[in-house]
Amino acid sequence: MRLQILFFIILLSVLSGCNSSKQKYVANNGMIYGTYYSVKYESANGSDLGPEIDRELKRLSRIFSHYDKEATITKINNNTDIIPEPEFIACFQRAMEISELTNGAFDITAAPLISAWGFGPEDKQKMTAAKVDSLKQFCGYNKVKISSNKIVKDVPEIMLNMSAIAKGYTCDLIGDLLNKKGCVNYMVDIGGEVVASGVNSKGKTWTIGIRKPIENPFKNELNAALRLENKAMATSGNYLNFYEENGKKYAHTIDPKSGYPVQHSLLSASVVANDCMSADAFATAFMVLGKDLGIEIARQVPGLEIYFIYADESGENQVYMSEGFSSLLVN
Repeated sequence: MRLQILFFIILLSVLSGCNSSKQKYVANNGMIYGTYYSVKYESANGSDLGPEIDRELKRLSRIFSHYDKEATITKINNNTDIIPEPEFIACFQRAMEISELTNGAFDITAAPLISAWGFGPEDKQKMTAAKVDSLKQFCGYNKVKISSNKIVKDVPEIMLNMSAIAKGYTCDLIGDLLNKKGCVNYMVDIGGEVVASGVNSKGKTWTIGIRKPIENPFKNELNAALRLENKAMATSGNYLNFYEENGKKYAHTIDPKSGYPVQHSLLSASVVANDCMSADAFATAFMVLGKDLGIEIARQVPGLEIYFIYADESGENQVYMSEGFSSLLVN
């Protein structure tokens, strides 16, 4: 649900040299899903896995990118009779699980609303209460399911948008690729969704920064930094991806139940989890739920650690973090 080329977590680790003459850290960078990617890893034999990483990213983009007319998700949205790839099925199933856990705050069927409000692949529409109500009838995660390895919709107008979970899942899959190639130490970052394993080139745990919620995308001030070891982290926020119309701000995070952009005090939600697919989706869900409901849900999900930046009644930024998250912070 967000174009994270403008919103990202700043990687603090600087790769400067190798631990031994036989070891080499390699960096591969590029673009996917309309945002950047950065993959850094230790290559014991000095080989550059860039071409293989690029091929895998292009393959996954052809599955999940709703901007690609030939992508699997586009074909499903166009009601083409296809059997999706195993990766699509796995991501879809996890999306449904997280929709249940968040009482529908995370919902990949919100695509019609996202596009109509101007945050999808189609042109923004003139939004009225009647327009919102007409689109809501085509949204709802309980209106779509898997049957015989195919996506089945209650009505053909239902469309999917998996951008708030696919980037995280792609980080996981690139991490899997690196593991298969014998890489133990690596960091995968796609638009601010991060998977980290082992240590960086200095032999230290990867250090990841959480950006201050400042509307200027060129000011990279940090609110916090944490050590991420064999974990994943994702951050979602509304302070960069929004537009103003008639003096009012409209955030890119859409509440699937109300049909409107969210309006609350939570400015950003960072989530640490065992996999980036879950961290990605929960970060978006918490931005829909807001601070208090987000904390309540997070406490019910084993393995989640959260870091929320929110505005208090006076407009000052405050922080809530779970106990487990505080133990990860760099002092």
